[in-house]
Amino acid sequence: MVDVERFRILLESERARKTLLLPALREDITSANAARHNSNVDDEHDPEGATIAFELSQAAALMRQSTATLAQVEAALARIADGTYGYCETCGVPIAEGRLEARPWTPYCIDHAGGKAGPKP
Repeated sequence: MVDVERFRILLESERARKTLLLPALREDITSANAARHNSNVDDEHDPEGATIAFELSQAAALMRQSTATLAQVEAALARIADGTYGYCETCGVPIAEGRLEARPWTPYCIDHAGGKAGPKP
C-alpha cells in the first residue's frame, strides 16, 4: 500500500506550483500579443516577428500543459479524498509506487498508461 499522505503533500505542492505559474504564463501571452499588435511586425519577413511568434507559441503550449496537469492533480486529490488513489481506473490494480513517484497524478497503472482498455476484475 502506498503512503497516500506523502503523495497528497506532493500533489498539493504541485497544485501550488501550477497555480502560481498560470498567471505568469497568462501575462507572458498578453505581453507577446501586445508586442505583436503594437508593432508593424510581419512574422514571415521580420526577424523580430519570428521571435514574438515563437514566444507566443511557447507560452501558449506551456499554458495548455500546465492547465491540463493542474486538472490531473485536482483529480488525483479527489481520488485521495474518496479513497481510490493509487488504484488503476481501468483495471483496479494498485499502481506501482515508482510510477506514482514519477507521475503522482496518474490514474493508470503502467499497463494502461497508453490508453489500452481492459476489463476490471
